[in-house]
Amino acid sequence: MPDKDTFIELVKSGYTFKGESIPVGGAMLGGEVLTGTIVNLPLKTMNRHGLIAGATGTGKTKTLQVIAEGLSDASVPVLLMDIKGDLSGIAAPGVMNDKIKERYAKIGLTYDPKAYAAELLSLSNEKGVRLRATVTEFGPILISKILGLNDTQQGLVAMIFKYCDDNKIPLLDLKDFTKTLQYISNEGKAEIEKEYGKIATTSTGTILRKVIELQQQGADVFFGEPSFEVEDLMRISDDGGGMINILRVTDMQNRPKLFSTFVLQLLAELYAVLPEAGDLDKPKLVMFIDEAHLVFQEATAALLQQIETVIKLIRSKGVGIFFCTQNPQDVPASVLSQLGLKVQHALRAFTAADRKTIKQAAENYPETAYYDVDDLLTQLGIGEAFITMLNEKGIPTPLVHTILTSPRSRMDVLTDAEIDGLVKQSRLVKKYEETIDNQSAYEIITAKLEEAGRKSADTDNKSSTKKEEPSVVEKVLNNPVARQVERTAASIITRSLLGALGLGGRSSSKKKSGWF
Repeated sequence: MPDKDTFIELVKSGYTFKGESIPVGGAMLGGEVLTGTIVNLPLKTMNRHGLIAGATGTGKTKTLQVIAEGLSDASVPVLLMDIKGDLSGIAAPGVMNDKIKERYAKIGLTYDPKAYAAELLSLSNEKGVRLRATVTEFGPILISKILGLNDTQQGLVAMIFKYCDDNKIPLLDLKDFTKTLQYISNEGKAEIEKEYGKIATTSTGTILRKVIELQQQGADVFFGEPSFEVEDLMRISDDGGGMINILRVTDMQNRPKLFSTFVLQLLAELYAVLPEAGDLDKPKLVMFIDEAHLVFQEATAALLQQIETVIKLIRSKGVGIFFCTQNPQDVPASVLSQLGLKVQHALRAFTAADRKTIKQAAENYPETAYYDVDDLLTQLGIGEAFITMLNEKGIPTPLVHTILTSPRSRMDVLTDAEIDGLVKQSRLVKKYEETIDNQSAYEIITAKLEEAGRKSADTDNKSSTKKEEPSVVEKVLNNPVARQVERTAASIITRSLLGALGLGGRSSSKKKSGWF
């Protein structure tokens, strides 16, 4: 049996930090919760990203909720991507029961029910603040990566953006993009090729099909105006806490491409807008992506590379990202290596593939003499997890079997009436609720084509009206009878002339009869 006192000192030294921290649970050894061994998460390293993993029903979402509450208490704004629709309860206080009372007593902490300042967001027509972005804000590189285009097609998309920039034609929604694509393939092809080079019609057709595929996943509701300002995610509530923004995307499970599109655009926008932050005592914003496999399952290699790059860079802007998923292998290795905090709930070993996953998960953690990690990973109780992270010096903390605290907010969803009340008092809902259809590429190009059509029609009309009124002679000659007389007379004259030249005559018999 490992020495308990030594382990207690190891936990105390490994999970006590100079700056602010979030208490998330107590250490366990041999199935016993050890007194005085609070496991804390340092705010200073929360921008080094993290992973919350475990099988269904092991408590991942509640862990996410606990960390979000701690960040809000420390005046750090939070964005929760709520795939399952069970995080809205964070806006209402929790209720004490015997299980919660017992858990907090074991850990040595006090349960204090609390409702948190929350904002409901939506990518579709659900209740809450509508999130939109324009095609221009995505830019040619990101649009190309989302659509999975090759180099030739990417060049064509870049040319479309350049043409629109040069001619002050806004690309706001997908309707604008497809209209421009159709224009350069047909009526505007000559104009575009004169200024920007040859266009491959096969490429425009392929791009158009891929845009339609994105539209079939509901992307039209996301692209447009007014575009969402990322600064609105980083508000502090009236009581000084960080605002918890809950993006309800329960309909995204069937539309993973739209979801990954939104996540990448949001990360890119945050990176573009926020200044370099340096070494902060706490992050400016922390994002939690629940059911993170949806971000990666349909992502192209180019898109994965883009996500990896943004995750590497965005920490310098003071933004932390936490992925929440059932299997650690759902997250690509290149991204997994960037995650400093790991919270591993129980995994289930039903198949040989499951056992392989458990072995791989165990290898991702620091070596320890206190636990048989492979074995214990299948035996962790609900609300228990292995935790390790990078400390303030960038050194991994000891691996600790932790009994986690329960959320202090409601562990259930809001009622429809409560959601209506939350939406009604939101200032942001009023700011973003009305869709704005400004004049953009669709209207400008349509007007351009209509103008060209009118000019062509006017030219035809003018050319017909410029003809002089026919004279009396012309009227006579244009008469069908007159034209027939003319043809007859001309025939006689022609035959006479040919005869005079010795080339005419109808037959030798007529010559013998004395004609000519």
